[in-house]
Amino acid sequence: MSDDAAFMRRAIDLALARMGETWPNPAVGCVIVRDGVILSEAATAPGGRPHAEEQAVPAAGTDLSGATAYVTLEPCGARSSGRASCAHVLAEAGVARVVVAALDPSPFASGRGTERLRQAGLQVETGLMKDEAGVLCEGFLHRLETGRPMVRISDDGAGFDARLAASARADLVTELKRLGEAGYTRLWTAPGELADALAEQGLLTV
Repeated sequence: MSDDAAFMRRAIDLALARMGETWPNPAVGCVIVRDGVILSEAATAPGGRPHAEEQAVPAAGTDLSGATAYVTLEPCGARSSGRASCAHVLAEAGVARVVVAALDPSPFASGRGTERLRQAGLQVETGLMKDEAGVLCEGFLHRLETGRPMVRISDDGAGFDARLAASARADLVTELKRLGEAGYTRLWTAPGELADALAEQGLLTV
């Protein structure tokens, strides 16, 4: 378990380094290990493509038999583009075990990824360090649930998609819906009039 936690910690750190660069997709980290040795590692590319698993699998070499993949978010079970899903990529590569931190309620995952892996004969474990991994996808999940990006107060905007540039007197719900449709997941604002207006309307995440 200690080794599992160390490798998942590495996957989370990889994803954290990409926070704010991968929208409209969440930042995901993937580390592929065999016999205690890291074969490859990757995080979601800037702009959301390619996914972490799509990069880590080919980088690990041609023989991944017996390897374990540590992934911060459930691999997609289907792709909106029709391309091979990350679950399919892992299974086809010969990975034996997949350790997933957080499950993904997206319609392209939502249990489909883990189910596809299990149907392909892979050992799947979920929930390791799920709270630590949760911050990686909270904005993505917030947009799925509300149609709006998450907004937080920040001094410098590090790890956010963009700064919310709106008047405190604007229709903030409509503006945030528009930004959600554009793919934004995590926005920031500095303390001040706009932050106060967002808080009053229940639109500020604390």
